[in-house]
Amino acid sequence: MTFRARLVLLSAAAVAFAVVTASAVVYVVVRHELYAPIDNQLRGTAENMLQDRQEGHLSRAFFFPQPELGGAGGYPQIVQSNGNVILPPGAQVKLPIDGGVTDVASGARGDYFRDASVAGTHVRMLTFQYQPGAAVEIARPLSEVDSALGRIRWLLLAIAATGIAVAAGLGLLVARTALAPVRRLTAATEHVTETGDLSERIPAHGSDELSRLATSFNTMLAALEESTRAQRQLVADASHELRTPLTSLRTNVEVLAAGRELPPGERERLLHDVIEQTSEMTNLIAELIELARGEQQVAEPEDVRLDIVAAQAVERIRRDRPGVNFTTELDESVVHGVPSSIERAVVNLLDNAAKWSPPGGEVDVRVAGGTVSVRDRGPGIADEDLPFVFDRFYRAAAARGMPGSGLGLAIVRQVAESHGGAVTAERVEDGGTLMTMRLNGSPNRSVNGSRDS
Repeated sequence: MTFRARLVLLSAAAVAFAVVTASAVVYVVVRHELYAPIDNQLRGTAENMLQDRQEGHLSRAFFFPQPELGGAGGYPQIVQSNGNVILPPGAQVKLPIDGGVTDVASGARGDYFRDASVAGTHVRMLTFQYQPGAAVEIARPLSEVDSALGRIRWLLLAIAATGIAVAAGLGLLVARTALAPVRRLTAATEHVTETGDLSERIPAHGSDELSRLATSFNTMLAALEESTRAQRQLVADASHELRTPLTSLRTNVEVLAAGRELPPGERERLLHDVIEQTSEMTNLIAELIELARGEQQVAEPEDVRLDIVAAQAVERIRRDRPGVNFTTELDESVVHGVPSSIERAVVNLLDNAAKWSPPGGEVDVRVAGGTVSVRDRGPGIADEDLPFVFDRFYRAAAARGMPGSGLGLAIVRQVAESHGGAVTAERVEDGGTLMTMRLNGSPNRSVNGSRDS
């Protein structure tokens, strides 16, 4: 069953329940209003009979019963406490007797009304004590009441049926209108599934739930489209970056494999180039894997001493680049994150600063309050390059002759953003570049700092 059919069915069922309930209430109220005059007439007859008894003679209603079980005036009979029945003169029909009649005759029970069927006629009966040891039953036909209630039942049934039919029609119309955004959403989903076209969008107007659903779906499609575009761009850039070292590596391997006589030292140079190119491709692939992980954390976050991570990263870069002097100011700082990712980002910052530092140059490293600042004294970043230094595979014109893939700073930005922070780069007035990576984590503690050079 479709959702629209269920919606129509539920709306029709709800209206049917409401209509049936209202009809039942109306029927009970009308029946009570129709019975009230009948009961009043029977009580009036009973009062007249009791008044006649007090005057010392039997009630005239007992001697002159009306036709059709007494008609509007009522049809009486006397029932003694021993069960004997006294009918009016000439009467042939006995009214039904239940256990309550003798109780009323003996005074063990008070007056009461009940319905009964007498000689095929639906009657209303009142039983009351006429005198000690005797009770009177008065019956009054309900033919006109039953006729009126019968017409009311058919009328209410017609109203209920009409109401349910109208509710079903309106429910179908409302469901069709209300589910129009859902149909558009379904069509868009099926279109994306069939064609893979993530540029599909759904018109969304208003602020109701369905409009918000359409807006959320459009946002999701936009995010998927951007992710797919970035993925394709990454693959294209990676293919471009891998093509050059692969071509050079293949050429060198082919020369070495040809077995030709080479000038003195040429073979060693080619072997050295093969090793360098293999190392370059290894680093490039490792960085591509790091970027491909995106924000997917391969380890559980934990509290990380940012100052200790920075100190270890400085010692590592010192070994790799002994010609650069590092000055550190490391305040105790705790952040919450993935240790390996944070260490990779700090190492990339330091390696970038060392790469741009002249021989014997100095790099300042400072850690405080969940922030790592690295300042070098190189040529600085050109103004036109500043907005792009953290983009994947971006390499400034001055860096194209230097080793590297253009992914190191992109990894820094990815790590910073995945930890709720950011990274910035700026030129320093007296030369060089200052890069600052901020990580949002648990409250940081700054106590005593250490300084070495």
